[in-house]
Amino acid sequence: MQMTAALSHGPHSPFTLDTVEIDEPRADEILVRIVATGLCHTDLFTKSVLPERLGPCVFGHEGAGVVEAVGSSIDKVVPGDHVLLSYRSCGACRQCLSGHRAYCESSHALNSSGARTDGSTPIRRDGTPLRSAFFGQSSFAEYVITSADNTVVVDPAVDLTVAAPLGCGFQTGAGAVLNLLRPEPDSTFVVFGAGSVGFAALLAARAAGVSTLVAVDPVAQRRSLAEEFGAVTVDPTTEDAVEAVRAATDGGSTHSLDTTGIGAVINQGIASLRARGTLAVVGLGASALEVNMADIMLNGKTIRGCIEGESEITTFIPELAELFTEGRFPIDRLVTRYAFSDINKAVEDQASGRVIKPVLVW
Repeated sequence: MQMTAALSHGPHSPFTLDTVEIDEPRADEILVRIVATGLCHTDLFTKSVLPERLGPCVFGHEGAGVVEAVGSSIDKVVPGDHVLLSYRSCGACRQCLSGHRAYCESSHALNSSGARTDGSTPIRRDGTPLRSAFFGQSSFAEYVITSADNTVVVDPAVDLTVAAPLGCGFQTGAGAVLNLLRPEPDSTFVVFGAGSVGFAALLAARAAGVSTLVAVDPVAQRRSLAEEFGAVTVDPTTEDAVEAVRAATDGGSTHSLDTTGIGAVINQGIASLRARGTLAVVGLGASALEVNMADIMLNGKTIRGCIEGESEITTFIPELAELFTEGRFPIDRLVTRYAFSDINKAVEDQASGRVIKPVLVW
């Protein structure tokens, strides 16, 4: 079947909309018509590191849409279902069996290899295979081939253009708070970087009843929105972020989240923790980091990596969708809609900080 997809041609080239072909679903696959897809930093980071010699790629991993067809072995998803798409996991390795599917031992093959596990690709252009199956979907396209393990059925009343980022960005931030950090109402929570992941974390902490919220971000517009959500804000370009966080949290945060991946910012997060505080890191960035081990050891501080909000997607994504419909997780205030034809404008606006979460709509 022919369709339109947004192709990446290399780190420095813009996306282009091209006509491509997509397979019919195999026995264990699902064909989904995409309504909307969130634009995530992971898409752009991966685009930036893949050389042009690999050929065109189809990214996108926050897809939302309607099921068009299912393979013969699919029994829990039917045509017409409204679905959100997330990351793949094998369900059979030690991590999956212990309830930690985000750390699946087959994660690279299932999510980042550019193909199905047998080496084939579901998308072609003029008969030539394209790197696709990104996070088991490649949802910068009108249709996608997915699997049962990364397809979550949601209530048809849920606005798919708002909920699409629950597949990755929003669940990463919210899950880091609700599944990993688990602050109590008397805790103090600080987020470094108020982008889509950071705001999802802030809203999750607010929904959990955390009394003191702080957002550290250099963009005035984002700080203003964080204040509307009840957070104290810090401008790291004009203030000493560590001292400002300590002042706002009566001596230091109990729980913090870094979304930036910037070494200096991560160290600010560590330094501004109170004794026995925990910093979770979710940002792709620095591959090496110098830290003050004396501060960490003598004060019992913890640094934890976190992938996909440590989410069990079949239960956590519907829980977040319900929080949204109840008005307790107002992610609609974070989303700006773009036509898919404006994908490069969405990339530009996200990079500049003009918008928090671009969502591409067919």
